[in-house]
Amino acid sequence: MWNFEGPFKPRSKKQRKKQQLKDNIRKGKSAEEEVRMEYTMRGYEVERTGKGSDYRVRRRNPFTGRVEESKLIEVKSSRTAPVSKLQKKTKKKKSNYKVERREPWF
Repeated sequence: MWNFEGPFKPRSKKQRKKQQLKDNIRKGKSAEEEVRMEYTMRGYEVERTGKGSDYRVRRRNPFTGRVEESKLIEVKSSRTAPVSKLQKKTKKKKSNYKVERREPWF
């Protein structure tokens, strides 16, 4: 990764960890946005939950307005990203829980 002070200047371990964390946060937000857009384009209502999952998505009947399908979606930005204890607990309790793993484009 390029540093503002120059490409060949050595960085400390703390600086490398800080940069890695920033990169992971950016990658995760990008993956979440990608999933949100995909479900919106498929006709789902997308609602941010934040506790145990990222989104609650619902598909409604256009004539009656009743909910036909509802899912809880957790977005992970790589194949190896671990699931937290709360997410495991939520998955166990809910049958409509789904983990979407994405490699975001950026």
